[in-house]
Amino acid sequence: MTTAEQPNGLRQRQTKTCQSEDNSSPVGKQEDELDTEYKQWKTFSQKVKVKVLEQIQDQLGEILDRALTESFQPPTHLKTAATGKKLNKNSGSQRMDDGKVFVARASLLDELFEISHIHTIYHMFVAVLLIFCLSTLAVDYIDQGRLVLEFDLLFFAFGKLWTVTWVWAVMFFYTLSVPFYTLMFWGSLYHNSRFKLGLSLSTGLILFAVQTCILGVFPVYMVVLHQLPPASRFIVILEQIRFLMKAYSFIREVVPVILKSKSKKGETPRFPTFSSYLYFLFCPTLIFRESYPRNSQIRWNYVFVTFGKILGCLFYGYFILVRLCIPVFRPETNQPFSKRTMVLAVFNSILPGIMLLLLCFFAFLHLWLNLFGELLRFADRMFYKDWWNSTSFANYYRTWNVVVHDWLYYYGYRDFLWLSKKRFRAAAMLSVFIVSAVVHEYALAMGFGFFYPVMFCLFAVFGVLFNFTMNDKRKSPVFNVIMWACLFLGQGVQVCLYCQEWYAQIHCPRTGDSFWEIVLPRSWSCSYQT
Repeated sequence: MTTAEQPNGLRQRQTKTCQSEDNSSPVGKQEDELDTEYKQWKTFSQKVKVKVLEQIQDQLGEILDRALTESFQPPTHLKTAATGKKLNKNSGSQRMDDGKVFVARASLLDELFEISHIHTIYHMFVAVLLIFCLSTLAVDYIDQGRLVLEFDLLFFAFGKLWTVTWVWAVMFFYTLSVPFYTLMFWGSLYHNSRFKLGLSLSTGLILFAVQTCILGVFPVYMVVLHQLPPASRFIVILEQIRFLMKAYSFIREVVPVILKSKSKKGETPRFPTFSSYLYFLFCPTLIFRESYPRNSQIRWNYVFVTFGKILGCLFYGYFILVRLCIPVFRPETNQPFSKRTMVLAVFNSILPGIMLLLLCFFAFLHLWLNLFGELLRFADRMFYKDWWNSTSFANYYRTWNVVVHDWLYYYGYRDFLWLSKKRFRAAAMLSVFIVSAVVHEYALAMGFGFFYPVMFCLFAVFGVLFNFTMNDKRKSPVFNVIMWACLFLGQGVQVCLYCQEWYAQIHCPRTGDSFWEIVLPRSWSCSYQT
């Protein structure tokens, strides 16, 4: 019996084992399905996380910056009134507290260059500069039989620097003294005067008239009178615009504080110190504050390296013009205006155009502003954001030049909304675009010495159109590609048209001073025939 039972027991155990294996197979399938669903859910959650972080990054950053600044370094000119007491939270200064918040932070490229992979891109551009130098030496050796590096274009562009220096000095000392002491004089009389409105209007009109003469007409007159070369013209005109924006910011920030201050009879309202205003005229920001976050020391090694990079960018731009622009657009190679020549010239100008765009960004918005920031121990170095990652032109305009954008936002867009009681947001945005386009075109027209509204059309027409169509709702990487393609074409159009007009103005000068002679581009009719 025992021998017969053992095989039956074995059979039963084997049967149970097989049944258990058969029963476990659906469970295994369910576990595989759960693993697949978990992986899909994890991937989906990561995508959602990235989208959410992108949407709230700027908002959280601004809130955190504001909280840190208010906790550790509040703006003194907004926290105290004439009596030295803290202003009420419900007072009119609350709107001022919503303004630009400065915190200590490094520039984005300085942080990115700490990554070796990103720094390699910088090395690639340096290598291209060396190739430009070698190609120039090779061409000079073939043409002239000797190695020559002549920088005649640079000497021409930066000519008459003595005239530039004293014109700049006049604008600087005017901006340093007249707005400051005029505002101090008005503030000392305002609260004790019976005719507050008359005093304010008369002071404002006089200051406006003097500003128009010294910072408006005077630099333009000197540029035209002395026929300054292009780079010298740009120095004068850009400094003119900078002084105007600085003076306006100082007046705009200080006047509301004086109006809302309550001083006793015989006492003058608290006024910003002269040293704080002098510091503001040189520090890399257009928003006035009595104090800014400061670094503890100056990194002199950083200063010298940055200055050397600025000189390198200057020569980089020279080689781009000499090797990629002048050989294409000089009169010997030009043809009469036609659709074919225009299309070919635009596409040939895309490479030098985008290189000049990146060079101007790196040289000015990164190197030049960081140089002054380091010399003045100015700690807030957020002069730009990651505009190269933009998927919308709205974000590109906000992040390309944060210094100018802040000024336009707080004194243009936001003040427009305040005056209109937030009823015309589209009109406010459009007005900021128009003002920016006019100023850009004014700078280019005065710098080149002729009127050719290419920048105005691209900025005020296509810029506005793209701003409303390619808005912040566009998050796909495809729109980043579209943005870069538009930048390429836009830079190609600008370099092409401005270079053509430059040589046309030389080869076919105006024969009169009529309106149409001044307005119509010479490149449209110049045939370059001797």
